[in-house]
Amino acid sequence: MIHEQDRYTYRVTLSNEDEEYVALCAEFPSLSWAADNPEESLQGIRQVVADVVADLESNNEPVPEPIAVKRYSGKFMIRIPPEIHRRLAPEAAEAGVSLNRLTSSKLSH
Repeated sequence: MIHEQDRYTYRVTLSNEDEEYVALCAEFPSLSWAADNPEESLQGIRQVVADVVADLESNNEPVPEPIAVKRYSGKFMIRIPPEIHRRLAPEAAEAGVSLNRLTSSKLSH
C-alpha cells in the first residue's frame, strides 16, 4: 500500500558540519529531519511530511501536489544571455534543426 507521504520527492544528504544525515522533501522545502543514519533521517522526514499534510488537510489548506504525479506540458521558457543565443542559432542552422530541438538535445545530455 502506498501512503500519501510516499508520493513526495525525498533526498538524504550527509551534513559534514553536523556529522548527521539530513533528509529533505522537494515539495516542502522548509522541512528537514536529521539523524545518525540515512534510514532514520528518511523515516523522520516522511513522518513530518505526513503530519504536515494531515494538518493542512484538517485546516482545509492547500496541500502541495507531489512532483511525481504532476503533468508537464513539455514547454517552459528560458532566458539566456544574447551571446549564447547568438552562438546557438548558427549551430542549430548548421545542424539543420530548430533552436528548440538543439537546446532540447543539449539539455538531455
